[in-house]
Amino acid sequence: MSPVGRTRTAPDPRTEPALLRFAFVSCQKWDDGYYTAYRHLAEEDLDLVVHLGDYLYEYPVSGAIRQVEIPDYLATETETLEQYRVRYGLYKSDPDLQAAHARFPWIAVLDDHEVKNNWAGAHTGEAELARRAAAFQAYYENLPLRRSALPVGPAMGLHRRISWGQLADFTILDTRQYRDAHACHDGKSATCSARLNPGRSLLGTEQREWLLHGFETSPARWHVLGNQVPMTQSDLDPGPATRVWLDSWDGYVAERDLVLAEAAARGVRNLVVVTGDRHQNYAAELKADYADPDSATVGTEFVGTSISSSQDGQDLGEQGQALLAANPHLRFVNEQRGYARCFVTPELWQTDFRVVPYVTSPGAPVSTRASFVVEDGHPGLLEG
Repeated sequence: MSPVGRTRTAPDPRTEPALLRFAFVSCQKWDDGYYTAYRHLAEEDLDLVVHLGDYLYEYPVSGAIRQVEIPDYLATETETLEQYRVRYGLYKSDPDLQAAHARFPWIAVLDDHEVKNNWAGAHTGEAELARRAAAFQAYYENLPLRRSALPVGPAMGLHRRISWGQLADFTILDTRQYRDAHACHDGKSATCSARLNPGRSLLGTEQREWLLHGFETSPARWHVLGNQVPMTQSDLDPGPATRVWLDSWDGYVAERDLVLAEAAARGVRNLVVVTGDRHQNYAAELKADYADPDSATVGTEFVGTSISSSQDGQDLGEQGQALLAANPHLRFVNEQRGYARCFVTPELWQTDFRVVPYVTSPGAPVSTRASFVVEDGHPGLLEG
Protein backbone atom coordinates (compact mmCIF):
# COMPACT_ATOMS: atom_id res chain seq x y z
CA MET A 1 0.00 0.00 0.00
CA SER A 2 1.29 3.43 -0.91
CA PRO A 3 1.27 6.08 1.84
CA VAL A 4 -1.32 8.81 1.37
CA GLY A 5 -0.02 11.91 -0.37
CA ARG A 6 -1.63 15.19 -1.27
CA THR A 7 -1.67 17.75 -4.04
CA ARG A 8 -3.02 21.27 -4.36
CA THR A 9 -5.24 23.09 -6.81
CA ALA A 10 -3.70 26.17 -8.41
CA PRO A 11 -5.50 29.49 -7.83
CA ASP A 12 -8.09 30.92 -10.22
CA PRO A 13 -6.08 32.38 -13.14
CA ARG A 14 -8.16 35.58 -12.97
CA THR A 15 -7.03 36.37 -9.40
CA GLU A 16 -3.78 37.50 -7.82
CA PRO A 17 -3.05 35.43 -4.68
CA ALA A 18 -1.49 37.16 -1.70
CA LEU A 19 1.28 34.57 -1.31
CA LEU A 20 3.08 31.76 -3.11
CA ARG A 21 5.43 29.52 -1.13
CA PHE A 22 7.65 27.05 -2.97
CA ALA A 23 11.04 25.40 -2.90
CA PHE A 24 13.32 24.43 -5.75
CA VAL A 25 15.74 21.52 -5.71
CA SER A 26 18.12 19.59 -7.97
CA CYS A 27 20.97 17.08 -8.11
CA GLN A 28 20.37 14.16 -5.75
CA LYS A 29 23.07 11.53 -6.32
CA TRP A 30 21.91 8.72 -4.05
CA ASP A 31 25.35 7.36 -3.29
CA ASP A 32 26.89 10.77 -2.51
CA GLY A 33 24.87 11.24 0.64
CA TYR A 34 21.65 11.06 2.59
CA TYR A 35 18.55 12.99 1.53
CA THR A 36 18.28 14.82 4.86
CA ALA A 37 17.46 18.06 3.04
CA TYR A 38 14.28 16.43 1.74
CA ARG A 39 13.25 15.49 5.29
CA HIS A 40 13.51 19.16 6.31
CA LEU A 41 11.80 20.32 3.12
CA ALA A 42 8.86 18.00 3.86
CA GLU A 43 8.35 19.85 7.15
CA GLU A 44 8.03 23.25 5.42
CA ASP A 45 4.70 24.94 4.72
CA LEU A 46 4.83 25.12 0.90
CA ASP A 47 2.48 25.17 -2.05
CA LEU A 48 4.74 23.22 -4.41
CA VAL A 49 8.26 21.99 -5.21
CA VAL A 50 10.14 22.64 -8.46
CA HIS A 51 12.70 19.98 -9.39
CA LEU A 52 15.21 21.31 -11.92
CA GLY A 53 16.99 18.15 -12.93
CA ASP A 54 19.47 15.40 -12.09
CA TYR A 55 16.81 13.40 -10.27
CA LEU A 56 19.11 10.44 -10.74
CA TYR A 57 22.65 9.77 -11.95
CA GLU A 58 23.58 7.28 -14.62
CA TYR A 59 26.92 6.20 -13.15
CA PRO A 60 27.55 2.85 -11.42
CA VAL A 61 26.22 2.99 -7.84
CA SER A 62 28.46 2.69 -4.78
CA GLY A 63 27.15 1.67 -1.37
CA ALA A 64 30.06 3.05 0.65
CA ILE A 65 28.48 6.19 2.14
CA ARG A 66 25.10 4.61 2.86
CA GLN A 67 26.85 1.46 4.12
CA VAL A 68 24.86 -0.98 2.01
CA GLU A 69 25.86 -3.74 -0.35
CA ILE A 70 25.06 -2.90 -3.98
CA PRO A 71 23.92 -5.70 -6.33
CA ASP A 72 25.67 -6.12 -9.67
CA TYR A 73 22.71 -4.74 -11.65
CA LEU A 74 23.13 -1.34 -9.91
CA ALA A 75 26.93 -1.33 -10.07
CA THR A 76 26.81 -0.53 -13.77
CA GLU A 77 25.98 2.55 -15.87
CA THR A 78 22.36 2.92 -16.99
CA GLU A 79 21.76 2.39 -20.72
CA THR A 80 18.61 0.27 -21.09
CA LEU A 81 15.01 0.89 -20.04
CA GLU A 82 15.26 -1.86 -17.40
CA GLN A 83 18.38 -0.27 -15.92
CA TYR A 84 16.82 3.20 -15.75
CA ARG A 85 13.67 1.78 -14.14
CA VAL A 86 15.68 -0.03 -11.49
CA ARG A 87 17.70 3.11 -10.78
CA TYR A 88 14.49 5.10 -10.17
CA GLY A 89 13.39 2.30 -7.88
CA LEU A 90 16.55 2.70 -5.83
CA TYR A 91 16.29 6.48 -5.59
CA LYS A 92 12.57 6.48 -4.80
CA SER A 93 13.05 3.92 -2.03
CA ASP A 94 14.52 6.71 0.11
CA PRO A 95 12.02 7.64 2.86
CA ASP A 96 12.96 11.34 2.90
CA LEU A 97 12.40 11.69 -0.84
CA GLN A 98 9.11 9.82 -0.45
CA ALA A 99 8.06 12.27 2.27
CA ALA A 100 8.71 15.28 0.02
CA HIS A 101 6.75 13.71 -2.84
CA ALA A 102 3.83 12.88 -0.55
CA ARG A 103 3.68 16.32 1.01
CA PHE A 104 3.65 18.60 -2.06
CA PRO A 105 2.80 18.70 -5.75
CA TRP A 106 5.94 18.83 -7.90
CA ILE A 107 6.85 20.60 -11.14
CA ALA A 108 9.66 18.53 -12.65
CA VAL A 109 12.01 18.83 -15.60
CA LEU A 110 15.10 16.80 -16.39
CA ASP A 111 18.67 17.93 -17.00
CA ASP A 112 21.54 15.76 -18.21
CA HIS A 113 22.15 12.89 -15.76
CA GLU A 114 18.68 11.44 -16.24
CA VAL A 115 20.20 10.37 -19.60
CA LYS A 116 23.99 10.86 -19.49
CA ASN A 117 26.37 13.62 -18.46
CA ASN A 118 26.19 16.81 -20.58
CA TRP A 119 24.20 15.33 -23.47
CA ALA A 120 23.21 17.86 -26.10
CA GLY A 121 20.37 17.89 -28.61
CA ALA A 122 20.15 15.44 -31.52
CA HIS A 123 23.89 15.51 -32.18
CA THR A 124 24.45 11.82 -31.61
CA GLY A 125 24.20 8.37 -33.17
CA GLU A 126 21.49 5.70 -33.17
CA ALA A 127 22.76 3.99 -30.03
CA GLU A 128 22.63 7.23 -28.06
CA LEU A 129 19.15 8.02 -29.35
CA ALA A 130 17.99 4.57 -28.21
CA ARG A 131 19.47 5.25 -24.80
CA ARG A 132 17.68 8.60 -24.66
CA ALA A 133 14.37 6.96 -25.56
CA ALA A 134 14.82 4.51 -22.68
CA ALA A 135 15.75 7.29 -20.26
CA PHE A 136 12.76 9.43 -21.30
CA GLN A 137 10.35 6.54 -20.87
CA ALA A 138 11.58 5.79 -17.37
CA TYR A 139 11.50 9.49 -16.44
CA TYR A 140 7.91 9.79 -17.61
CA GLU A 141 6.92 6.72 -15.61
CA ASN A 142 8.43 8.04 -12.38
CA LEU A 143 7.80 11.80 -12.29
CA PRO A 144 4.49 13.73 -12.19
CA LEU A 145 4.21 14.98 -15.77
CA ARG A 146 1.43 16.03 -18.12
CA ARG A 147 0.20 13.69 -20.82
CA SER A 148 1.76 16.12 -23.32
CA ALA A 149 5.16 14.96 -22.03
CA LEU A 150 4.53 11.35 -23.09
CA PRO A 151 7.74 10.37 -24.93
CA VAL A 152 7.79 9.39 -28.56
CA GLY A 153 11.08 7.57 -28.88
CA PRO A 154 13.93 10.01 -28.12
CA ALA A 155 11.60 13.05 -28.05
CA MET A 156 9.62 14.42 -25.11
CA GLY A 157 7.57 17.58 -24.59
CA LEU A 158 8.96 19.13 -21.42
CA HIS A 159 8.78 22.92 -21.81
CA ARG A 160 5.50 24.26 -20.46
CA ARG A 161 3.85 27.04 -18.47
CA ILE A 162 2.11 26.75 -15.14
CA SER A 163 0.32 29.78 -13.70
CA TRP A 164 -0.20 30.61 -10.04
CA GLY A 165 -3.06 32.97 -10.65
CA GLN A 166 -1.78 36.32 -11.87
CA LEU A 167 0.91 36.39 -9.20
CA ALA A 168 3.46 34.15 -10.97
CA ASP A 169 3.96 32.20 -14.17
CA PHE A 170 6.36 29.28 -14.11
CA THR A 171 7.91 28.93 -17.56
CA ILE A 172 9.71 25.58 -17.50
CA LEU A 173 12.54 25.41 -20.02
CA ASP A 174 14.17 22.40 -21.68
CA THR A 175 17.83 23.30 -22.17
CA ARG A 176 18.95 19.82 -23.29
CA GLN A 177 16.79 18.47 -26.07
CA TYR A 178 17.09 21.22 -28.68
CA ARG A 179 20.51 22.73 -28.01
CA ASP A 180 23.35 23.00 -30.47
CA ALA A 181 26.45 20.91 -29.80
CA HIS A 182 28.82 22.31 -27.18
CA ALA A 183 31.28 24.94 -28.30
CA CYS A 184 34.92 23.82 -28.21
CA HIS A 185 34.03 20.29 -27.10
CA ASP A 186 32.51 21.24 -23.71
CA GLY A 187 34.41 21.63 -20.43
CA LYS A 188 35.75 24.99 -19.22
CA SER A 189 37.54 27.51 -21.42
CA ALA A 190 38.95 31.02 -21.44
CA THR A 191 39.72 30.97 -25.17
CA CYS A 192 36.62 29.51 -26.84
CA SER A 193 35.45 32.26 -29.19
CA ALA A 194 32.84 29.89 -30.68
CA ARG A 195 30.68 30.36 -27.59
CA LEU A 196 30.06 33.95 -28.74
CA ASN A 197 28.86 33.00 -32.22
CA PRO A 198 25.44 34.44 -33.11
CA GLY A 199 22.95 31.75 -33.98
CA ARG A 200 24.17 29.25 -31.38
CA SER A 201 21.10 28.06 -29.49
CA LEU A 202 20.48 26.41 -26.15
CA LEU A 203 16.70 26.41 -26.60
CA GLY A 204 16.16 25.75 -30.31
CA THR A 205 14.18 28.12 -32.51
CA GLU A 206 10.70 26.85 -31.71
CA GLN A 207 11.13 26.86 -27.93
CA ARG A 208 12.82 30.26 -28.00
CA GLU A 209 9.92 31.81 -29.94
CA TRP A 210 7.46 30.18 -27.54
CA LEU A 211 9.38 31.69 -24.62
CA LEU A 212 9.48 35.17 -26.13
CA HIS A 213 5.78 35.04 -27.01
CA GLY A 214 5.06 34.18 -23.38
CA PHE A 215 7.01 37.23 -22.24
CA GLU A 216 4.61 39.37 -24.25
CA THR A 217 1.35 37.67 -23.31
CA SER A 218 1.77 36.68 -19.66
CA PRO A 219 -0.32 38.75 -17.22
CA ALA A 220 1.76 37.58 -14.25
CA ARG A 221 3.50 39.98 -11.90
CA TRP A 222 6.46 37.58 -11.50
CA HIS A 223 7.78 35.67 -14.51
CA VAL A 224 9.70 32.63 -13.23
CA LEU A 225 12.00 30.70 -15.57
CA GLY A 226 12.62 27.13 -14.40
CA ASN A 227 16.05 26.56 -15.87
CA GLN A 228 18.58 23.72 -15.72
CA VAL A 229 22.00 25.42 -16.17
CA PRO A 230 23.12 28.83 -14.87
CA MET A 231 22.11 31.80 -17.02
CA THR A 232 24.34 34.34 -15.28
CA GLN A 233 27.94 34.61 -16.39
CA SER A 234 30.06 32.60 -13.96
CA ASP A 235 33.67 33.48 -14.68
CA LEU A 236 36.20 31.31 -12.83
CA ASP A 237 39.18 33.64 -13.39
CA PRO A 238 39.50 36.73 -11.15
CA GLY A 239 42.07 38.08 -13.62
CA PRO A 240 41.50 39.59 -17.06
CA ALA A 241 40.52 36.29 -18.72
CA THR A 242 36.92 35.03 -18.79
CA ARG A 243 36.98 31.30 -18.03
CA VAL A 244 33.54 29.71 -18.05
CA TRP A 245 31.70 26.41 -18.20
CA LEU A 246 30.62 25.80 -21.79
CA ASP A 247 27.66 23.56 -20.87
CA SER A 248 25.74 26.48 -19.34
CA TRP A 249 24.33 29.66 -20.96
CA ASP A 250 27.94 30.92 -21.03
CA GLY A 251 28.40 28.59 -24.00
CA TYR A 252 25.47 30.24 -25.83
CA VAL A 253 26.08 33.92 -25.14
CA ALA A 254 24.17 35.50 -28.04
CA GLU A 255 20.96 33.67 -27.19
CA ARG A 256 21.27 34.59 -23.52
CA ASP A 257 21.67 38.25 -24.45
CA LEU A 258 18.68 38.01 -26.79
CA VAL A 259 16.41 36.40 -24.19
CA LEU A 260 17.29 38.99 -21.55
CA ALA A 261 16.88 41.89 -23.99
CA GLU A 262 13.51 40.61 -25.19
CA ALA A 263 12.25 40.13 -21.64
CA ALA A 264 12.84 43.83 -21.05
CA ALA A 265 11.55 44.90 -24.47
CA ARG A 266 8.36 42.86 -24.22
CA GLY A 267 7.36 44.22 -20.84
CA VAL A 268 8.23 41.46 -18.36
CA ARG A 269 7.64 43.15 -15.03
CA ASN A 270 9.84 40.93 -12.87
CA LEU A 271 12.09 38.25 -14.37
CA VAL A 272 13.38 35.71 -11.86
CA VAL A 273 15.33 32.64 -12.99
CA VAL A 274 15.59 29.59 -10.71
CA THR A 275 18.31 27.13 -11.64
CA GLY A 276 19.97 23.88 -10.59
CA ASP A 277 23.00 21.94 -11.88
CA ARG A 278 25.96 23.63 -10.21
CA HIS A 279 25.96 22.05 -6.69
CA GLN A 280 26.40 25.61 -5.38
CA ASN A 281 24.10 28.37 -4.18
CA TYR A 282 24.27 31.67 -6.08
CA ALA A 283 22.34 34.91 -5.82
CA ALA A 284 23.00 36.81 -9.04
CA GLU A 285 21.88 39.88 -10.93
CA LEU A 286 21.27 39.24 -14.62
CA LYS A 287 22.96 41.80 -16.85
CA ALA A 288 22.03 42.99 -20.33
CA ASP A 289 25.69 42.69 -21.40
CA TYR A 290 28.31 40.99 -19.24
CA ALA A 291 31.10 42.54 -21.35
CA ASP A 292 30.06 45.95 -19.97
CA PRO A 293 30.54 46.36 -16.19
CA ASP A 294 27.99 49.20 -16.18
CA SER A 295 25.35 47.22 -18.04
CA ALA A 296 21.77 47.40 -16.77
CA THR A 297 20.38 44.77 -14.42
CA VAL A 298 17.42 43.17 -16.20
CA GLY A 299 16.53 40.27 -13.91
CA THR A 300 17.57 38.08 -11.02
CA GLU A 301 18.80 34.51 -10.84
CA PHE A 302 18.87 32.15 -7.89
CA VAL A 303 20.96 29.02 -8.41
CA GLY A 304 20.21 26.26 -5.91
CA THR A 305 22.72 23.78 -4.58
CA SER A 306 22.38 20.00 -4.68
CA ILE A 307 20.40 17.79 -2.34
CA SER A 308 23.38 15.43 -1.99
CA SER A 309 25.60 15.51 -5.10
CA SER A 310 29.29 16.30 -4.40
CA GLN A 311 28.87 15.05 -0.82
CA ASP A 312 29.20 17.40 2.17
CA GLY A 313 30.54 20.52 0.50
CA GLN A 314 31.70 23.57 2.43
CA ASP A 315 30.55 27.08 3.13
CA LEU A 316 32.93 28.77 0.68
CA GLY A 317 35.90 27.07 -0.92
CA GLU A 318 38.56 28.15 -3.38
CA GLN A 319 36.23 27.97 -6.39
CA GLY A 320 33.51 29.95 -4.64
CA GLN A 321 35.99 32.65 -3.66
CA ALA A 322 37.18 32.89 -7.28
CA LEU A 323 33.59 33.23 -8.50
CA LEU A 324 32.88 36.09 -6.10
CA ALA A 325 36.11 37.84 -7.03
CA ALA A 326 35.53 37.52 -10.79
CA ASN A 327 31.80 38.27 -10.99
CA PRO A 328 30.59 41.51 -9.37
CA HIS A 329 27.02 40.59 -10.30
CA LEU A 330 27.27 37.51 -8.02
CA ARG A 331 26.17 38.67 -4.59
CA PHE A 332 26.40 35.32 -2.83
CA VAL A 333 28.05 31.93 -3.29
CA ASN A 334 27.80 28.95 -0.96
CA GLU A 335 28.89 25.35 -1.51
CA GLN A 336 26.89 23.33 1.05
CA ARG A 337 23.98 20.97 0.32
CA GLY A 338 20.31 21.84 0.74
CA TYR A 339 17.43 23.59 -1.06
CA ALA A 340 16.11 27.07 -1.80
CA ARG A 341 12.82 28.27 -0.29
CA CYS A 342 10.91 31.14 -1.91
CA PHE A 343 8.12 33.37 -0.60
CA VAL A 344 6.43 35.47 -3.27
CA THR A 345 3.91 38.28 -2.72
CA PRO A 346 2.74 41.11 -5.01
CA GLU A 347 5.28 43.39 -3.35
CA LEU A 348 8.41 41.26 -3.09
CA TRP A 349 10.19 37.95 -3.63
CA GLN A 350 12.31 36.40 -0.90
CA THR A 351 14.67 33.44 -1.40
CA ASP A 352 16.13 31.64 1.63
CA PHE A 353 19.10 29.35 1.03
CA ARG A 354 18.46 26.43 3.39
CA VAL A 355 21.58 24.32 4.02
CA VAL A 356 22.67 21.24 5.95
CA PRO A 357 26.24 20.92 7.28
CA TYR A 358 26.74 17.34 6.08
CA VAL A 359 25.07 14.57 4.06
CA THR A 360 27.59 11.73 4.41
CA SER A 361 25.86 10.71 7.63
CA PRO A 362 22.17 11.04 8.51
CA GLY A 363 20.43 13.48 10.82
CA ALA A 364 21.95 16.85 9.91
CA PRO A 365 20.14 20.00 11.10
CA VAL A 366 19.00 22.66 8.63
CA SER A 367 19.58 26.41 8.80
CA THR A 368 19.08 29.46 6.60
CA ARG A 369 22.53 30.44 5.34
CA ALA A 370 21.39 33.65 3.59
CA SER A 371 18.24 35.41 2.39
CA PHE A 372 17.77 37.80 -0.53
CA VAL A 373 14.85 39.97 -1.57
CA VAL A 374 13.72 41.32 -4.95
CA GLU A 375 11.24 44.17 -4.88
CA ASP A 376 8.40 44.36 -7.40
CA GLY A 377 9.45 46.43 -10.38
CA HIS A 378 13.11 46.73 -9.29
CA PRO A 379 15.42 44.05 -10.73
CA GLY A 380 18.37 43.39 -8.49
CA LEU A 381 19.08 41.96 -5.05
CA LEU A 382 18.61 43.21 -1.52
CA GLU A 383 19.78 41.20 1.46
CA GLY A 384 16.84 39.82 3.43
